[in-house]
Amino acid sequence: MGTHDVVIVGAGPAGSIAGLVLARAGVRVRILDRAAFPRDKLCGDTINPGTLARLGALGVADGIERCGLRVDGMIVSGDGGIAIEGRYPRGLHGCSIVRRDLDALLLRHAIDAGCAFDPHVAVTGAVVDDGRVAGVSVGAQRIRAPVTIAADGRRSTIAFGLGLARHPVRPRRWAIGAYFAGARPGPGGSQARGQAVARLGEMHVRKNCYIGVAPVPQDLTNVCLVRPSQPADDDLRDPSTLLTRTLAADPLLCDRFAAARMATKPVVLGPLAVDVAQASLDGLILAGDAAGFIDPMTGDGLRFAIRGAELAAAAALDALVHGWSGVHPRLARARRAEFRGKQRFNRALRSIVASPSAIDAAAVAARVLPVLMRGIIARAGDCLGARR
Repeated sequence: MGTHDVVIVGAGPAGSIAGLVLARAGVRVRILDRAAFPRDKLCGDTINPGTLARLGALGVADGIERCGLRVDGMIVSGDGGIAIEGRYPRGLHGCSIVRRDLDALLLRHAIDAGCAFDPHVAVTGAVVDDGRVAGVSVGAQRIRAPVTIAADGRRSTIAFGLGLARHPVRPRRWAIGAYFAGARPGPGGSQARGQAVARLGEMHVRKNCYIGVAPVPQDLTNVCLVRPSQPADDDLRDPSTLLTRTLAADPLLCDRFAAARMATKPVVLGPLAVDVAQASLDGLILAGDAAGFIDPMTGDGLRFAIRGAELAAAAALDALVHGWSGVHPRLARARRAEFRGKQRFNRALRSIVASPSAIDAAAVAARVLPVLMRGIIARAGDCLGARR
């Protein structure tokens, strides 16, 4: 496979962005993935303004915006039928794009920057020599490199194999997602040239679940239901019925989806949350969902992946130039500085949405103090970062 400085496991957004940054810095990078691209991936399919700005700073946003639909804000509704609506400030916007297309675009940029890419390569574990990671195993074969970046998702073979990752007892939520054709446009939406134009990202909070809705290109609508469950839950054995029944029973969504048809087979994913211990093995850096995952509600999954990948790439360069002393503590500090505030915000938001009555109360407060709602929407969309 040739000589390389960094081997990256996983060609999703985190792996591709880390590879892109490193390759542009002159590092020899090889990306491995068990799949060929484009490939399908369960996701909410939305990129918030702050994340879109980061992609723009990397020079890769133009193609994404051409393939996606503009999103101008968010709407959150509660069980009582009251909805909170807010637009991103100063004309900022996000984007909705099918992950299949997004991931393929980002990987193409990484390859164009100089990364080698090997599809259909199933990594079976890390190669550990004298207490440090020295590469990865692919069956009986070993692929060695001074730096390994595990960006292989929330079920990371590397992180779980090394005992760094576990599923916590709580929260135990599962996601069920599919694309629908023929759904009517939602709040703020309109029709143009046969396509639903995405104006607002949607989060509908109900008792024991929430439903994300995002119009995407090709006249499709992404529906993602997130709910507590147990592995033996009968509903998860028939996800098509679960999704259609949930939409039909919802007062705000039933009419919009009455004439819609499920255009793809539903995907079930869970348990969602993954706790990851801070990686301290020399030779290894974790990135993306492999560094820890909890179901984000504001499009932050891609923010954590993109910005986390940039931090991982910087740590890899640090290790290649100066050695591993202090690399992991510096990376941990950088991640805390970057993500701690938003993680606290998301925890607070999840606490609110855990109680639909709290959503109704928040809606009333938003009507009295609209500036408060605008601030929440701006924070959710990382609009401060987009300004910068």
